[in-house]
Amino acid sequence: DGSAFRGFAPNEGVRTIGADLRSALERILRNEVELSVAGRTDAGVHARGQVVSFDAQIGAVRSDEMRRSLNSLLGPSIVVREVATAPDDFHARFSARWRRYRYRLLTSEVPDPFLSSTTWWTPEALDHHRMADAAHELVGTHDFTSFCRRPKGRPDASMVRRVTDARWTHEPGEGRVLTFEITATAFCHQMVRSIVGTLVDIGRGRRPTSTVPVALAGEDRSLAGQLAPPHGLILWEVGY
Repeated sequence: DGSAFRGFAPNEGVRTIGADLRSALERILRNEVELSVAGRTDAGVHARGQVVSFDAQIGAVRSDEMRRSLNSLLGPSIVVREVATAPDDFHARFSARWRRYRYRLLTSEVPDPFLSSTTWWTPEALDHHRMADAAHELVGTHDFTSFCRRPKGRPDASMVRRVTDARWTHEPGEGRVLTFEITATAFCHQMVRSIVGTLVDIGRGRRPTSTVPVALAGEDRSLAGQLAPPHGLILWEVGY
């Protein structure tokens, strides 16, 4: 649950997921630890399928004991689901072949306090058929400059990414939660939130369905829509 954290990356003076996790590991292993992470989430963003790797002496602590100790120190906001030994050349970020994010919208006339930390409440009517058609335009290899925040000090950084799937679905139940799922080999900073904000603008009728291909071709952030808030976003799964 990323609600109480200023993202993953350790940052002096603020609470981050990476700093809490590193502190717990160092307490257990009794030596300094350097973490590598599959996806560096921003402040308020959640993760269900985050993967973290680090170097440690094999046999220093049993995997099941480490998981129990970490969850005792970190839970309930941070939960370790599995601890496993990986090959020497494994790297949580660079070994990943794809990443999958989900973004959840609550489409109802009134907000739901039990969903407020994990969904973006949108009381306006949304045309999800228009949103689905626009999402289909994201699939393929494109320059996502219009949907990304360029890294500081790296003006020439490539924003080209390959999206293999992008779709909207209604979650089971009352059908009030609309979920956007997108899978790509990698993502650039704020890419998913910018895409969701744009698709919601399209669903509200504030932008035409042609916005996505026009923005992709134009490579200009002003061509895309609003930035969706962070709390609806979840790093769902990472594939290796």
